[in-house]
Amino acid sequence: MGEGDEMAFDLIVRGGHLPDGNAADIGISGDRIAAIAPKLEAEAGRVIDATGNLVSQPFVDPHFHMDATLSYGIPRINASGTLLEGIALWGELKPLLTHEAVKERALAYCDWAVSMGLLAIRSHVDTCDDRLLAVEALLEVKKEVAPYIDLQLVAFPQDGFYRSPTARENTIRALDMGVEIVGGIPHFERTMADGTRSVTELCEIAAARGLMVDMHCDETDDPNSRHIEQLAYETQRLGLRGRVNGSHLTSMHSMDNYYVSKLLPLIAEAGVSACPNPLINIVIQGRHDTYPRRRGMTRVPEMLKAGIRVGFGQDCVLDPWYPLGTADMLDVAFMGLHVAQMTSPVDMRQCFDMVTRTNAEIMGLNDYGLEVGKIASLVVLDAGNPVEALRLRAERLCVIAKGKVVATRRKQETQLALAGRPASVNRRHRTA
Repeated sequence: MGEGDEMAFDLIVRGGHLPDGNAADIGISGDRIAAIAPKLEAEAGRVIDATGNLVSQPFVDPHFHMDATLSYGIPRINASGTLLEGIALWGELKPLLTHEAVKERALAYCDWAVSMGLLAIRSHVDTCDDRLLAVEALLEVKKEVAPYIDLQLVAFPQDGFYRSPTARENTIRALDMGVEIVGGIPHFERTMADGTRSVTELCEIAAARGLMVDMHCDETDDPNSRHIEQLAYETQRLGLRGRVNGSHLTSMHSMDNYYVSKLLPLIAEAGVSACPNPLINIVIQGRHDTYPRRRGMTRVPEMLKAGIRVGFGQDCVLDPWYPLGTADMLDVAFMGLHVAQMTSPVDMRQCFDMVTRTNAEIMGLNDYGLEVGKIASLVVLDAGNPVEALRLRAERLCVIAKGKVVATRRKQETQLALAGRPASVNRRHRTA
């Protein structure tokens, strides 16, 4: 990076620790990372002092429902906490939706996301409303937030591609309007056979249009829900490798081990990625169990060992399915590592990657990363390394989106009034 030393930059982030542990200055020109070096002796329009703090690529969420977010309590609350009541409640809410309300809530959520360093989101949008009101609203949101958030939209026939009378037509209309990813929900069709058929037709639509596929797949406790097998098959048959993601895959938690030993290599061979959603999966699944109660999340460590690309998604925030959430992907990874029992240093570091680098790969965001020439989107965290960031769910001290500072926060310390103890304390920990 010697040439970078002679350059003038628009912005320099100084002294931060990169996820690999090295300290470096990052020089930004326009919307690109122009230089990374231990020390940049250069001028800049603005300097961010990140000394001692973690500087990471931004957080990425490959599975969300922005058309429903922040609607919690409208028209009522999900009393059972189940997926099916959530879907029924969403059916009650849809007729009450207005273009303005969907857009206002989505933009408010995007504000939250920016504050948390979440700068890329893939949102499923329901195509079973003949008005396609939410599709229109989120296409407008996508355009408005483009300077700071990369928003992808998935045409999602939430009431069933075949089960809902106009879902097929509406899904194709949504794609014609500019929605860029094909979605589906095969386990919600009337029969297993219809579910299988829907996977085939939806993948054929994607192949014909050159689009990606992101399928809600087997989000159930039923071990006989095996549509992921068909998704892997169609990916191979139609040459969709690298363009297909299976979301949730919770039935795998309950499947027979022998069948899974056959299934995982098929998914890996097809190059299908997986996106469990820890916060939602463990809340919604297992609702019919007494004890022992199933955790509900898919087999993350086993999938990783099989060579399957796995990322964690947020799924819901304050909507018919989930009463909590703050747009914090560190919360998602923190819960994920507990449920998956991924507590070795290597595993915990991988969980951090699963809400940053890996999720960017799942979304096909080839310009994301802390490398010269990549888009200058990054976040400064009040932590020394990725594992500490997870432990603390670290504050975002500075968020930079496409070369511009879009959010800042002062470092917080608690003042103590204890005899013989320090005057202040924070929870960062330095090991010997």
